[in-house]
Amino acid sequence: MNLAGRRTLVTGATGGLGGAIARALASQGASLVLSGRRIDVLEPLARETGAEVVVADLADRSAIGALIEQAGAVDVLVANAALPASGRLEEYSEEEIDRALDVNLRAPILLAKRLGEGMVARGSGQLVLVSSLSGKVATSGSALYSATKFGLRGFAMGLRQDLRDCGVGVSCVFPGPIEDAGMFADTGVSLPRFAGRRRPDDVADAVVQAIQRNRAEVDVAPLAMRIGAAVAGAAPSVVIRVQQRLGADEIAARVGKAQRVKR
Repeated sequence: MNLAGRRTLVTGATGGLGGAIARALASQGASLVLSGRRIDVLEPLARETGAEVVVADLADRSAIGALIEQAGAVDVLVANAALPASGRLEEYSEEEIDRALDVNLRAPILLAKRLGEGMVARGSGQLVLVSSLSGKVATSGSALYSATKFGLRGFAMGLRQDLRDCGVGVSCVFPGPIEDAGMFADTGVSLPRFAGRRRPDDVADAVVQAIQRNRAEVDVAPLAMRIGAAVAGAAPSVVIRVQQRLGADEIAARVGKAQRVKR
């Protein structure tokens, strides 16, 4: 798909990754609709990218219909909004579980359904779901978050097949830890030196690539993490043992503590 002039909705545009994605899409000529909870962040980004703004909290189920109505006939959806949902499951209240499921999984599914119907009717469109490398391999303290991100992957794979003859593409993007932006960067927790990180622009480039080439999946992570994610599908027990030896449990506990206020 050529993005020039394509009406493109980006959710979670108030985060560092959302901003990078919006700028990359604007550079390709996309006509943007940016959504998020913070108008003070959305408005400067909208002025920079020439975008429209729709304030919406996707944890509020009634807000999704209003967002869809205001976004209008969208050619491209980039479902980027998410909550961290890190920490052990017993630490969560039922309300916090519902909120994570609503924002991370239910909202992207509903947006893809409703906006995808218009795309199918027009015979053209692209649905991009921003998952996480945690949607391919789980770590300690990621049970709820990984459940939502694994769910997005399965949803994208199935929907891609359903829509393959309709002119509508479906892509899933899997960022690992990102430098200076995103959920992990906000915690201030350090990874081992060999782990490495990618940049927000790398995620933005992956989203553009997914749209332009209709790629099914794009990983945005250092080679070692991509290999680990690939191995996890065939030998999860091996990957778990490696994670534990590398101090994953301690890292997970620190991340969960840092992100507790965002539930």
